[in-house]
Amino acid sequence: MTAAPKPEILAAFEAAKGFMPVDEGLALYAAALEAGRLGLPLLEVGTYCGRSTVLLADAAREAGVTALTVDHHRGSEEQQPGWDYHDPETVDPEVGLMDTLPAFRRTLHRAGLEDHVIALVGRSPQVAAVWNSPVALVFVDGGHTDEHASADYEGWAPHVAPGGLLVIHDVFPEPEDEFTGQAPYRVYLRALASGAFTEVSATGSLRVLRRTAEGI
Repeated sequence: MTAAPKPEILAAFEAAKGFMPVDEGLALYAAALEAGRLGLPLLEVGTYCGRSTVLLADAAREAGVTALTVDHHRGSEEQQPGWDYHDPETVDPEVGLMDTLPAFRRTLHRAGLEDHVIALVGRSPQVAAVWNSPVALVFVDGGHTDEHASADYEGWAPHVAPGGLLVIHDVFPEPEDEFTGQAPYRVYLRALASGAFTEVSATGSLRVLRRTAEGI
């Protein structure tokens, strides 16, 4: 039977701002629990307000490791003013730009998980360029353009330890989903074509792949 988060953790996940449905969240949680057995950190690219971070952090707590999350907290393309996924509550009135960091910190505080997360505030390629440690899991859920999705993959997939997991969100194969999911889909295909990853599971738009070889 697949392990599930405690009711209070699932409630915190559902209460947080974000877009991940419950079934995909449960699949992410199961992957994080499994990866955590490697004794290495779990890393997320694309934090927004911490909805999925709640699940990664709780899995990290269960495994005795740390969850890391990378985001500049200014929002991705589809979250900017004028787009469907924009939330005016995330705009800093003083500077006029999105700032999801306060909401993210409130999410972790309410869930009682602040001590299990290290928030890396910056752009993914810049953080990846100075990162030099293996991780048990990389969850790619950042920008949805080819530029940003490819940079996330190129920057972080090489850090997945042997036997670790690469998890990609918003994988939509249909051409009509060009803006929301075609770039993650192309990254997913690229990971499989590399020969370094083998698919483990698919739940909705979430894909879980295991690092089975070198050569990314």
